[in-house]
Amino acid sequence: MSNLDAILQLAQKRAIDSSFPYAGALTPRETFELLQKNPEVMLVDVRTQAELELVGRVPNAMSIEWATYPGMVKNQDFAQQLADNVDIKLTVIFMCRTGGRSHNAAVVAEQLGFDKAYNMLEGFEGEANELKQRTLINGWKHAGLPWTN
Repeated sequence: MSNLDAILQLAQKRAIDSSFPYAGALTPRETFELLQKNPEVMLVDVRTQAELELVGRVPNAMSIEWATYPGMVKNQDFAQQLADNVDIKLTVIFMCRTGGRSHNAAVVAEQLGFDKAYNMLEGFEGEANELKQRTLINGWKHAGLPWTN
């Protein structure tokens, strides 16, 4: 079994253990490894355009907003935009700030027939500490993975 297969099996076990309806749940480091070694993997960032511009973005990630800023109004066209822009045959990993919106996006993807839809746990910024600061506990940035501003 390859390391990539082992990562996907662990992600699938997390989904089963947590009763997630989609294929699996990945850590940021696992996501990065899959993106580096498998061209059939796509990262979809579901954060707002404001978050991408002000907080940072992952190179080569596709952006489809789950909600819009200001007001965090749900993007009613999310499912259609996903279907129009992402090949259903790919392994698709969804990312947001902390893992909540990306969970919802993975649920929608699974409902649309994406059988290789994954959520990236921890998100781009990760959990907030007691002072409400992010990137200090976990997440893509905390892991030291590539991002641009």
